Amino acid sequence: MYALIKTGGKQYKVAAGEKIKVEQIAADVGQEITIDQVLAVGAGADLKVGTPLVAGATVVAKVVAHGRHDKVRIFKMRRRKHYQKRQGHRQNFTELEISTVNA
Repeated sequence: MYALIKTGGKQYKVAAGEKIKVEQIAADVGQEITIDQVLAVGAGADLKVGTPLVAGATVVAKVVAHGRHDKVRIFKMRRRKHYQKRQGHRQNFTELEISTVNA
């Protein structure tokens, strides 16, 4: 059984036992969280799509770790104008392990 969930402005396809990296969530490591924004739930060829959410469907996940992604380097330049700007960015993430998908 799998589910399409929405968290941090993004959508993820998850199943029990998978690990995913999502936008940072304010939860402690080892804490169980419940995600109730489930867009669709499927098992094999059967698919239940919500309008926009599936009523009563939840996904339970355990917080495994917090961290930061690799650095993204931003380089801006205007030719012939002696303008160069360098900048870097590292996005925070939370790693979740999906425990169960409840339809």
